[in-house]
Amino acid sequence: MPTQMTQSDGAGAPEEAAKPQRADALRNRARVLEAAESVFAAEGISVPVDVIAEKAGVGVGTLYRHFPTKEKLFEAILVGRITEIAEEARARAGADDPGAAFFGFLAHVVEESASKRDLIQALLGAGVEIEMAVADCKKNLEAAVAELLAVAQRAGAVRPDVTPAVVLAVVSATCMAADHHPGAGTGDILQIVCDGLRPPAPPATGPERRA
Repeated sequence: MPTQMTQSDGAGAPEEAAKPQRADALRNRARVLEAAESVFAAEGISVPVDVIAEKAGVGVGTLYRHFPTKEKLFEAILVGRITEIAEEARARAGADDPGAAFFGFLAHVVEESASKRDLIQALLGAGVEIEMAVADCKKNLEAAVAELLAVAQRAGAVRPDVTPAVVLAVVSATCMAADHHPGAGTGDILQIVCDGLRPPAPPATGPERRA
């Protein structure tokens, strides 16, 4: 069951939800999300929402109006992270060097995951079912990765049998491997993964092959 927060000031009324959010409301929402990411990463998901509101510099009622339950706050953070990654993929799809753009994207995602490791671990420990909430965002991410991948494949930088699902799987596996095997550097693992995604080198011919 969702963790219901006590609402105030008529929060959640249908007519209020239907109104476009003002600029100050959008800023407050962004501040709450930023504060929540920081607090959850540092102190875990059991931290009182009052702490998040204080760090964000807003009243608790303001936090409740944007996120009436902790689950909604978790969902918003994950949706935001997934959306940012998708936007990054699309931004790189028009680069002059498709291969560098593609492999740079992989490095970016792995680096971001490493920097947000504590936050991700905290959210994973929430035990909250959010698959439905992030389903559309995941589809958007897959489409963005597919676009970036297709450009790189047309340029001959990535082997043709690689699919968007494979790309997302190997990135996730790289992050997990670095977490479970601290002795293996993330950069080293990613380099091997990237080598596996590149087309194989053509066989040597002539004197070089005989040698």
